[in-house]
Amino acid sequence: MKQLMKSGYIYLIAALAIMGILFFSSSQTYEQQSQIGLLSRLLKNEPFKESLMSINFSYAGNEISIAAKGYFSFVEFFIRKGAHFFTYFALGISWFLILNRQIKSVLLASIVSWLSATGYAGLDEFHQMITGGRTPLVEDIMLDSIGALTGVVICLLVFAIKQKK
Repeated sequence: MKQLMKSGYIYLIAALAIMGILFFSSSQTYEQQSQIGLLSRLLKNEPFKESLMSINFSYAGNEISIAAKGYFSFVEFFIRKGAHFFTYFALGISWFLILNRQIKSVLLASIVSWLSATGYAGLDEFHQMITGGRTPLVEDIMLDSIGALTGVVICLLVFAIKQKK
């Protein structure tokens, strides 16, 4: 395992696994992915509903609020968007760890890592468009891109701290 990490293949395997999971996920319709039934069982008492009632905003031209979506769909929205962010966060980190070994410029490795993850986000939304039963959104690409950028920036910060030591 240590040799695998040293060689960098573990990061490539991680990136490919993430991309595979994303491809599989975007092949499913919304109904196949929906967790509303599970959430209605787990959160049947609707915890924090009163606190969450004051949250109201627009995403991709749709109102996001408990009044507009219902409690369980509202909660699921945040789970889904959190999954977008953190999946691409992990993909951005993986690409950085791969490319930082191959490209001698940390800045260039960072930019290519971020653009690679963002490009894959665009391809993933395109895949959703041709799958059917899905709604591809530019806003999701932006969210994915911010997740990847956050991962890359954290890598840069860790890299800078290690360089100072």
